[in-house]
Amino acid sequence: MVVVHLVVARAPQFVPTSFYVGDLQPNVTDSQLFELVNQLGQVVSVRVCRDLSTRQSLGYGYVNYVNPQDVARVIEVLNFTPLIEKSVRIVYSHRDPSVSKSGSGNIFMKNLDNGSCGETL
Repeated sequence: MVVVHLVVARAPQFVPTSFYVGDLQPNVTDSQLFELVNQLGQVVSVRVCRDLSTRQSLGYGYVNYVNPQDVARVIEVLNFTPLIEKSVRIVYSHRDPSVSKSGSGNIFMKNLDNGSCGETL
């Protein structure tokens, strides 16, 4: 199964204090994510997103910080850090609806066949 995540990449017009954490193991809890990210700054909130009916993890979450410089440092230091034996992906979270409607962004694909390359996609 190929899973595609769209993450919009555009220079923020505001100072971001939030980031997206992807590729989480299904059993990662809010507390475990908090323990990972709390070491680099003052965390306001942490949320692992879950299915509304089953309450199973959707494999991603969001973290909010007080200080935007802490967010930049977390992305630099903790991106691709293992959490429960799986590396997590951390990127800025953009909540501006005009950004998502702009049509520009990055596409992340995972679970591809080992023989896949840019030309075949």
